[in-house]
Amino acid sequence: MLIGELSRRTGVSTRLLRYYEEQGLLAAGRDANGYRRYSEESVATVRKIRVLLEAGLSTAVIRQVLPCTRDARPAFDWCSGIRDVLGRELAALDDRIEGLQRNRGAIAGFLAGDR
Repeated sequence: MLIGELSRRTGVSTRLLRYYEEQGLLAAGRDANGYRRYSEESVATVRKIRVLLEAGLSTAVIRQVLPCTRDARPAFDWCSGIRDVLGRELAALDDRIEGLQRNRGAIAGFLAGDR
């Protein structure tokens, strides 16, 4: 299918589809005229990418875990190292949450006149 059809079927702009390809998340063949040609499997791949992005994963992390996903939820086949990758992402999120809670406490203190 051409990029326009993939865009219509997934609700993802053609610009983002090209970006996913540049990031190594999505593969496309080329027709003789240079048009991108996507497989039927690309629809599921784009849906997985969207779910993983919504979970807060970067495209670099998605590139690592995407080969170990199945179906559009996605579910994982626990390939070597994937639990470690996701564990590091979870730890980084916990660190950011802790920092945000500290920031929130400070700002709330300013508003309450405690500082």
